[in-house]
Amino acid sequence: MNIYQHVENVVRELDSKLLLATLAAARGHQVIVSDLESIEKGIKKKVLAPGIFHTKSLTPSDPKIARHQAIIDNGILITSIDEEGGLIMNTYDGHARRRYSELTIEQSSAIFGWGPHDVEFLKQFYSKHSAKIHKTGSPRADLWKSIFSDYWGVPKGVPKKPFLLVVSNMSYANYNKPFHDIIKSNRKSGYYDRDPKMFLNNFGRAAEDYRKTAAFIEAVEHLGEHNNGYDIVFRPHQNENIDSWKVYLEGIPNVHVIREGSITAWVNNAFAIMHNSCTTALEATVSQKSLVTYIPFEQEHGYELPNGLGYRVTSKDELLNKVNGLFDNIKSNDQNNLDIPIPEQVSKKIYIDNSELAAEKIIKVWERLASDNEVSSKSSNFMLFKCLLKFMKFNGMIGRVLKRLSTNKFRAEKTNFKFPTLDRHDICERVNKLKSVLGIDEKIECKLLSERTILIKRYR
Repeated sequence: MNIYQHVENVVRELDSKLLLATLAAARGHQVIVSDLESIEKGIKKKVLAPGIFHTKSLTPSDPKIARHQAIIDNGILITSIDEEGGLIMNTYDGHARRRYSELTIEQSSAIFGWGPHDVEFLKQFYSKHSAKIHKTGSPRADLWKSIFSDYWGVPKGVPKKPFLLVVSNMSYANYNKPFHDIIKSNRKSGYYDRDPKMFLNNFGRAAEDYRKTAAFIEAVEHLGEHNNGYDIVFRPHQNENIDSWKVYLEGIPNVHVIREGSITAWVNNAFAIMHNSCTTALEATVSQKSLVTYIPFEQEHGYELPNGLGYRVTSKDELLNKVNGLFDNIKSNDQNNLDIPIPEQVSKKIYIDNSELAAEKIIKVWERLASDNEVSSKSSNFMLFKCLLKFMKFNGMIGRVLKRLSTNKFRAEKTNFKFPTLDRHDICERVNKLKSVLGIDEKIECKLLSERTILIKRYR
C-alpha cells in the first residue's frame, strides 16, 4: 500500500509522521512524508499511485475541497487527524465548526480522534458520518510515553545546569505577522462565518495576551534573579516571533530563549514546566513531569483544562517558592517524574492505550480501508517523482528570479520556519531510533527525494 503523509509544521508533526511511517514500512507499505505541494503535484501528474493520503486537518475552504476532490478522483483515499485537536478548548463546539464541515468529512474515508471527548462530540455533531470517526489516539501522544524517552535524547542547546522549561502561548500579542493578518487569515478561512463569536473573541484574546506577556516577563525576571541554582529555558510558541522574546528577556541572568527541536525533548529533560493555557500542560501531565501553572490575574480567555493541571500559583513570589522547592526536591531525590495516575479530565482528551500504540491502530484502519475499497498495491514511480520534485524546485527558483527582476526588488529569501530543509542523516537516525525502541528487525530504507520529501519503505 502507498501512504502519503502531509506535514505542515516539521517541529510539531515530523516525529509522529516518522513513527507512522516506520511502523507502516515494517508491515510492507511504502510511505512518502512530504509537504502538501509536492504530494499534490505527484498525484496530479500520476507519478504517485493510488493509496492513502493522510492530512493534518479537514478545515473547510474552497481550495482544500477542490484539492481533496482531485486527490479522490485519482483513486486515493483521504484520512486525517487534526494536529491541533482542540485539546485545550473549554468546549469542542467551536473547534468542530471551524476545523470540519459536512463536505470535508464526506470527502474523507476515516477521521482519527485524540480521545473520547473529540470522538464523541464529532459523532454527535456529524452523526451522518459517525462510522468514519475512530478513537485511536494520536501518534504525537504515543511519543509522550516513557518508552520513547531514549528516542528524544538530549536536545541541542540544552543548558549544562538543570532547567525550568517556560512555554508561552501568547500568539495574539506576539504573532509572526501583524494582528490584522490573523484577522485576514481567519476571515479567508471562513472561521468567522462558521463561528461568528470568534471575531470579537480574537480582540479579547489579544488584549489578554499582551497583559499575560508583561506578567510572564516580570515572572521570568524574578525567577532568573532569585533562583537557587537552575537555568530557565524560555520556549516561544511556534506562531510567536522569537526575536521579540529575545528582546523582552535580554539581560536576565540564567535565561535561554530557544525554539529548536521538538517540545517533547525539552519536556523530557526539564525538571519542571511552567505554562499558562498551553497544550504542553497535557503533554507534561501524560509524561508525569512536574507542572506549574502560572495565573497572575483572572482570565476571561484562559483555558480551563490546562490551567487546572499541576501546581497553580498566582503571584511571582508564590511561583518562585514553588519552583525553587521543586528544584530542591529534585536535587535530594535525583528524579523528577511523578508516579501518579493521569487525571480523568486529561484521559478524556487523550486516549492512551498501554497495550497498543495509536499509530498501530491508525495503520490497521488504513489496511482495512485499502482492502475494502480494493485500492491497488501498485508501486509509485519514485524515480519519476524525484525528477518531478527537482523540476518543481527549478521552476520555483526561476519564478522567484523573474518576480524580482520585474519588481526590481532583490530581497533575501525567507526561511520557511514551519518546514525547513530536511537532512537525510538526521531523518535516518530518527527512523533507526524508532526501530530500536519498537524492536523492529526489518531492514527499512530511508531516502530523501527532495529537501522536503522522504521515502520510507522496507528493503525488498
